[in-house]
Amino acid sequence: MASASGDPPKEGHLGEKTEKVHPRKESEYSDVSRTEVEHRLSKDNALDEGHRQRLEASAKLENPLGGYTPEQLARQGEDFCAKHGLTDEVDIRAFRLGAMIAGNMNKYDAVDGLTDREREVLDREITHKWSNPKMLYAVIVICSLCAAVQGMDETVVNGAQGFYKKQFGIDDTNSQRNSWLLGLVNAAPYIGCALAGCWLTEPMNNLFGRRGTVFVSCLISALACFWQAFTNTWWHMFIARFALGFGIGPKSATTPVFAAECSPPKLRGALVMQWQMWTAFGIMLGYVMDLAFFAVPDLSGIIGLNWRLMMGSALIPAVIVCAMVYFTPESPRWYLTKNRYGDAYKSICQLRFEKVQAARDLFYMDTLLQIERETMHIGQSRFKEFLTIRRNRNAMLASEIVMFMQQFCGVNAIAYYSTEIFIQGGFSTQSALAASLGFGIVNFLFALPAFYTIDTFGRRNLLLTTFPLMSLFLFFTGFSFWIPEGTTAHVACIALGIYLFGVVYSPGEGPVPFTYSAEAYPLYIRSIGMSLATATTWLFNSVISLTWPALTLAWTNQGAFSWYAAWNIVGFFLVLFFVPETKEKTLEELDAVFSVPLRRFMRYGLAQSFYFWGHYVLRRDIEPPRVPHATDEVEYTEHQFSKEKTNDAAARV
Repeated sequence: MASASGDPPKEGHLGEKTEKVHPRKESEYSDVSRTEVEHRLSKDNALDEGHRQRLEASAKLENPLGGYTPEQLARQGEDFCAKHGLTDEVDIRAFRLGAMIAGNMNKYDAVDGLTDREREVLDREITHKWSNPKMLYAVIVICSLCAAVQGMDETVVNGAQGFYKKQFGIDDTNSQRNSWLLGLVNAAPYIGCALAGCWLTEPMNNLFGRRGTVFVSCLISALACFWQAFTNTWWHMFIARFALGFGIGPKSATTPVFAAECSPPKLRGALVMQWQMWTAFGIMLGYVMDLAFFAVPDLSGIIGLNWRLMMGSALIPAVIVCAMVYFTPESPRWYLTKNRYGDAYKSICQLRFEKVQAARDLFYMDTLLQIERETMHIGQSRFKEFLTIRRNRNAMLASEIVMFMQQFCGVNAIAYYSTEIFIQGGFSTQSALAASLGFGIVNFLFALPAFYTIDTFGRRNLLLTTFPLMSLFLFFTGFSFWIPEGTTAHVACIALGIYLFGVVYSPGEGPVPFTYSAEAYPLYIRSIGMSLATATTWLFNSVISLTWPALTLAWTNQGAFSWYAAWNIVGFFLVLFFVPETKEKTLEELDAVFSVPLRRFMRYGLAQSFYFWGHYVLRRDIEPPRVPHATDEVEYTEHQFSKEKTNDAAARV
């Protein structure tokens, strides 16, 4: 490794027996005994070399500096400086101390030589995790604006389509052709994103860096929004919106990574949640623009000035991002991938208060990067390992279920067509726009509690609770269309059902999918897994956008809402039988959870449903079912149990 020198301790190497095995730290989910561990160690020689290397890589990725003495770590820090041309004595001291802190799981109290100021700053990382340099907050602002761009791109069309469909001649509500064309125009960005935009992310990042990719994708978004405002036919609008997908895809995949790579470990999990929260804010802002430009009259022969302003308004936050992004530092991790160590150090120094912090994080980043490069050459193809290794296959299945259901829970049918839905429910156009804004406000406000609920109640429990409620409220909304038109109850119940759906969606299926996918996969295939997850959500987003107008024409609003209500019931059972909990689990615990055979986990899901019914409904005092672990299916190595484990979910994101 480029950043690791000095000999690691001999004990704990793979395939090597010792007299004593240190079992892993107990947790409420762990049922692996010392005897079982020793039994598995006795079968080490039976493991194939690829399997052995993967286990060693997993252990290294969880604590790559574990087992080194403080003296060895200090020497590695000095060697890092010598190798990469950092000759200033202040910098050498920072890397010497930073390497020791990184290797001691950030327990700086045992490290001598720190100043009082450095100890204070390191302490505030834990006690005041939002206390950071202004430049880091500039990066966070950029990423928040990118999320707002995303949300506005999705919802300005909600109000505008009621006007441009008349101008484009696709407003016949009884025409199958017009229904499909309207859906096609609305779905265009997500088709472009799923087919091409998402897959441009990696080459764009390699070529332009994180900042450059954000700049280019926001520039594409701004130009596409401007282009949409000057279209005059449905097919011209389709082309402009299809081009918008080339901005949405790379931006949605790069921005959270940019924020995470610039942030201290304790802040990363919160920033994953922030992406969803500020996207919800952008969705609300899109509704605000729709309502703000509703009454704008046509001027100087411009036909449809109001909807053109609506469609063009989404370029404003995109232009702001383009103007600001190069005033922030580039991701230090990206500089490391290009072997630009001096630039990486300058960058991270702008993002931390003290050089010791910067040196610690940069040294640790580089160590992880070297190990990740090694794991890319382990065993068979990483793509093949998605299907051939049970742990990866089960993680992919669970991730794809939550990403698929994020769309097929029906939320984006409301996000993109709520104004049309309210108009069909008896609202005037302006009242429908105002009601849509109400949904946007609800969606944003109830995304805020997710910061608390997702790590308090867990991902699985949130989904199992919210899926039945989302189904209930969609059935309620659909059936409300049977209430006699012209009555207060008719419009009130339609709006109430949609708002209640937003209340339970925002802390559940809203934030869980991306958080879950980010932690389910092993680190060595996580980038591929997240690309697949992102492509999945945009693909099925396009399906929802494309089919909703035709669905309401064929099945009426009652049938269309009932269709997605039924999918929420399906989602409940998919989560019950195939999606394990990942809250506060170490990488090792996740390996054990996702290595459970599906039949065994399905039996657990069935037992859990009987427990819920007996304990909470029939009020019986019965024991909950035991969470299954792959104690008989997963091989463990001595090296994996020689280190203290931490239950810090943020460290894995």
